[in-house]
Amino acid sequence: MAELATIARPYAEALFEVTRAHLPATQTWLDNLASAASSPELLQFAANPRVNASQVFHVVTSALKDTLPEQGVNFLRAVIDNERLAAVPEVARQFRALANEVAGSSDAIIQSAFPIGQNELAELLSTLEKRFGRKLEATVKLVPELIGGVRVAVGDEVLDTSVKARLEQMKSALIA
Repeated sequence: MAELATIARPYAEALFEVTRAHLPATQTWLDNLASAASSPELLQFAANPRVNASQVFHVVTSALKDTLPEQGVNFLRAVIDNERLAAVPEVARQFRALANEVAGSSDAIIQSAFPIGQNELAELLSTLEKRFGRKLEATVKLVPELIGGVRVAVGDEVLDTSVKARLEQMKSALIA
């Protein structure tokens, strides 16, 4: 949604500038906050006209795993006061992109049909970092429908070496 991205950009950029010295720690609490803020029930509660900002703040902070640092509290209050709680997951995504740009890395989502051991993941990441030309921060997700192999998404680039993709290619070639 372009509108949500537009709303989130100033928050992400401001938070990035304020917390530049503590990017990993900020990313951790911001991801926790984004996870809480993505709850439809919480968003519905926050949108209720009978609920005030302090009540929303209390519910959000009680839903978090860890306590927020002072900058996190200030950020959350600003977001709630401006009725932008729904934009927090997008703020977290944009903040991560800004932090990755500074670090010279990118997020990689690796989908695999089977669990990947630490040694195999390290080897795969080494190969992928050479392929994409940058350091990768990997998240592994199990997707049994792939049958075998992996599908890797880095930004808008996708590398699909799954058995499912190869079967689809064979099917297309046989039909044509």
